[in-house]
Amino acid sequence: MNILILGSGGREHTFAWKLAQSPLLNKLYIAPGNAGTATLGENINIKVDSFTAVKSLCKDKEINMVVVGPEDPLVKGIHDFFLADADLKNIPVIGPQKAAAELEGSKDFAKDFLFRHNIPTAAYKTFTSENLEQGYTFLETLKAPYVLKADGLAAGKGVLILNSIKEAKGELKEMLTEAKFGSASAKVVIEEFLDGIELSVFLLTDGNSYKILPTAKDYKRIGEGDTGLNTGGMGAISPVPFADGVFMQKIEERIVKPTIEGLKKDNLPYKGFIFIGLIKVDDEPIVIEYNVRMGDPETEAVLPRIKSDLLELFQAVGKGKLAEKTLELDPRFATTVMMVSGGYPQVYEKGKNITGIENVQDSIVFHAGTKIEGSEIHTNGGRVLALTSLGEKMNEALANSFANADKIKFEGKYYRTDIGFDL
Repeated sequence: MNILILGSGGREHTFAWKLAQSPLLNKLYIAPGNAGTATLGENINIKVDSFTAVKSLCKDKEINMVVVGPEDPLVKGIHDFFLADADLKNIPVIGPQKAAAELEGSKDFAKDFLFRHNIPTAAYKTFTSENLEQGYTFLETLKAPYVLKADGLAAGKGVLILNSIKEAKGELKEMLTEAKFGSASAKVVIEEFLDGIELSVFLLTDGNSYKILPTAKDYKRIGEGDTGLNTGGMGAISPVPFADGVFMQKIEERIVKPTIEGLKKDNLPYKGFIFIGLIKVDDEPIVIEYNVRMGDPETEAVLPRIKSDLLELFQAVGKGKLAEKTLELDPRFATTVMMVSGGYPQVYEKGKNITGIENVQDSIVFHAGTKIEGSEIHTNGGRVLALTSLGEKMNEALANSFANADKIKFEGKYYRTDIGFDL
């Protein structure tokens, strides 16, 4: 099979690494890809949301399946574009259709879905600039901290957690009347704050049956001890130790099954990944959000624990026959440490020479923001490399990831040395 992966980050390199192990694979193309994906297939420099360019590529390279990494093309309807095109309609797309992708594309849509299908989630209300004053009144009914979420896609930056009511009202006004997050904050969801420990649960579904993939926990803040600004993710651990059999049963019965049934009832066709962001509050799982693709850097910790042939599973998703497949997992811990550019998540420089990757032992190096310049690899993003290690114990795997992070050099390099500290 000739496979096209859309995207350029650590998630896409991990997909490429895993799919390259399948005997079913003929050729792998990654658009636009990075320095890591270039070692596994052919990078093609097109934009993930340029659907006509994607179509040309699929015809030129005789693509048999498209795996969509990021959310943007899904929310913009790439799956629907394929289904509506005579030349593309028989190519399976791993990722939901546009109507179902609204689970990530709109926070209000997702909250409405959760409430409608009686799936546990925080109380909320949605506001626009027209009812700003009612938004202020609703904030006054809540206790601090106050959670404000831009309704649309805001590149992971649209969620604010604020401790003072005055600040919350000010930010609400900025989001709604001054377009703080552009069109993404034309609507704002105000939510009650939930206090607990977070985890991510991933499903692969063909719309009827599903497989629950390994759990993971990621670390969003830039600073040690979960301090400082939010990032795209500084590391991840899989599995999550507190998600034992009893807790996972609660998740499956109260959240996973009602989600799949809800998609069917609402006629939202779904072939792909569902990422359920959860929080454990007093031993109960509650949904914070849905994403309609795999997370990053969680993918780098989850996929190395899947022993099954991923391409075979994707084939089954395309044919609606996922129930016939078994999912075999590696019981060991996978720990991912993300190396980032100096200044990230604010202003940072690109184009720094990376050395020492060849010295890494007992870890897998996944490229995120990298590019090839001549014979050298240079930084090309805020999050640069992810180092994943497997071990019988979490700390043993982490020690490998940290030791290898020391071997890799680039100007301004930074990584958190406390990933997994709260587990």
